[in-house]
Amino acid sequence: MNINILEVFRSSFTLVILLLCSILAMTAFIERWFYLRKCKIDTDKFMERIEAYLAKNAFEEAVAHCEKHPSPVSDVVKIGIINRKRERTDIFELMESTKMEERLKMESWMGILGTLGNASPFIGLFGTVVGIIKAFQDLAKSGSAGPAIVAAGIAEALVATAGGLVVAIPCVIAFNYFQRKIKVMTVEIDVAVKRLLVYLCK
Repeated sequence: MNINILEVFRSSFTLVILLLCSILAMTAFIERWFYLRKCKIDTDKFMERIEAYLAKNAFEEAVAHCEKHPSPVSDVVKIGIINRKRERTDIFELMESTKMEERLKMESWMGILGTLGNASPFIGLFGTVVGIIKAFQDLAKSGSAGPAIVAAGIAEALVATAGGLVVAIPCVIAFNYFQRKIKVMTVEIDVAVKRLLVYLCK
């Protein structure tokens, strides 16, 4: 028994929805991959240069160095340097608020991957249920034609479940991968904040 994939797509609107979901998921994955890759810097080397500038009171050079290496870490550090004349608690709060803004940027598009990872299996299951209902309706109309007529319909219906899993599994893997990278970057920001406060209070 051969399954005509093109014919299945024509007869199952859920597979069309899953195809659109897969395109959206791929778009989100590529966008996040390039964005987070651009955000990555060597935090230790970056903070060593910042410490060297601050030791010489070269604050403008330190800000310029932050702007030369754009990333969530450098953006938070730059805010701290610019507001260095404020109270320590004020500097900390300003950097914390900037960190939250940067985290929102890093988590952009993540909701799409998470939603598709959770919803795609259910979309596929819905398509399977609808397909099986249709297959049994065809069996009822055929009268005494036997179960052979419904076998092809059920097989095609199960393709929807497989399609849902094909979309969901990569989405879940990508979501967890990016969440891990965001968590690491957030920790690097926290470390940079504490180190900068020590440098400014010397």
